[in-house]
Amino acid sequence: MSSQEWYLEYQIHKNRPGLLGDLASLLGMLSINIVTINGVENRRRGMLLRTEEQKKIEALKQILLGVDNITITALRPPKLVDRMAIRHGRYLDRCIEDKRTYRFTRDELGLLVDFMAELFKKEGHQLVGVRGMPRVGKTESIVASSVCANKRWTFVSSTLLKQTVRSQLAHDELSENHVYIIDGIVSTRRATERHDQLVRDILRMQATKVIEHPDIFVKETEYTLDDFDTIIELRNHPDEQITYEVVEPEFDGF
Repeated sequence: MSSQEWYLEYQIHKNRPGLLGDLASLLGMLSINIVTINGVENRRRGMLLRTEEQKKIEALKQILLGVDNITITALRPPKLVDRMAIRHGRYLDRCIEDKRTYRFTRDELGLLVDFMAELFKKEGHQLVGVRGMPRVGKTESIVASSVCANKRWTFVSSTLLKQTVRSQLAHDELSENHVYIIDGIVSTRRATERHDQLVRDILRMQATKVIEHPDIFVKETEYTLDDFDTIIELRNHPDEQITYEVVEPEFDGF
């Protein structure tokens, strides 16, 4: 029987001495292994557990429900947001109105790169949008995440070093192990018909595609924001407004 991982998170009401030791002993008696443990925000503690029998997790839950000093806030197979919380000791800033949207600031680039790398490790088609003002670190973060995910990256359109507008890709650039990076402004405002066709072909591939400035991209194409699996917003500071007014009509700032 193969082992399965579980995410346990609990709120601490009274952090008495020996509480963690008692819980570790309980897990040991149930033959549940602790893979990772870390404090999370708001006096919570998260644990990544591993066991071969789900009934042991059910037994653990029933026992913990009777413990006065803690309250279980999560006990489930781990989601990506759970792994990020236990790895970094904090929750991702997630948009309440749109659960696909995650917010980061420039001083959280390490967390952002780790998060995107986990996204990029997934196989098959996925479309990721990245919003942010000029020179905030969007493209650099995408490239760093590709490296962490052990994926090759290909600029289909970009302004990182000089303006890039590709009309075709080499044979070794066409694989599911690539992360394709598209600048939504360059691709819709300064591209050729051959480039447009290349973008359409890439978006149909079973691979990861990242589009910077997704709002401009959907405004000028047949795609919509509903086509995106994940939206990432990167700001210099939490109160910064992401706006495209500074680049109308020439988009030079981007």
